[in-house]
Amino acid sequence: MTTSTAKLRRRTVKHEHTQQWRSTVRVLRSSNRFWRFTDFPGSSASASQHLLTDLAVRSELMRVRKGLYWRGVQTPLGMSPPHPDALVRELVGSSAVGPAGLSAANALRLSTQVPRRAHVAVPARAPESTGLVRFVSRPTRTARAKARLTPVDVALLETLGDWESVVEVPASQGWARLRGMLEADGAMAERLALASPTEPGGVRARLAALLSAAGRRDLSDQVPDVDPRTRVAALVFLSA
Repeated sequence: MTTSTAKLRRRTVKHEHTQQWRSTVRVLRSSNRFWRFTDFPGSSASASQHLLTDLAVRSELMRVRKGLYWRGVQTPLGMSPPHPDALVRELVGSSAVGPAGLSAANALRLSTQVPRRAHVAVPARAPESTGLVRFVSRPTRTARAKARLTPVDVALLETLGDWESVVEVPASQGWARLRGMLEADGAMAERLALASPTEPGGVRARLAALLSAAGRRDLSDQVPDVDPRTRVAALVFLSA
């Protein structure tokens, strides 16, 4: 090995050590944020991976999944986990994403039950669930993104679809609450009508009836019709 080659190698190693030290300091000075290998532009992918893995082993980071780590706040019980909402935004964004299942009914105050993991509906193929969040895929409900649904909008549609298994208040009380929401928020009613074409038949039947009950017959008529048997089956819970 020539002298110049040896000097170059020493400088390279020194630079890598300096970068590693700086990256470590950045992570340790942070709190309540996610870290990925790509957050260290001055380091190689292997060096960044080694850094994050090492910090996770030392309990300075929490491994969320492959390539994704969390730096919370150290507590006597260990690293504080990310809030489910922050994790959802990091993994799937916020476009037309919202609560599903019991999480949806709870968000609308139609149930007091809180699932062990937050249930979140994604208008696409959902990523693998985590210990904090259970993702539910809704890849065919593409109109949700077009309508730019809010989390509350998504919760309402999800609840209409799962009513019998997630709503614990009397049907008349729950229906009146949802009707009141649409009466108070005309923009919400419009978004839901716009999203309706790609919803299942039972959800469309219930949404059309709900919009009509809220005095928005104009929007109810925009919801694609369903066959009579589906409509009767979807609305029978109101007469129970």
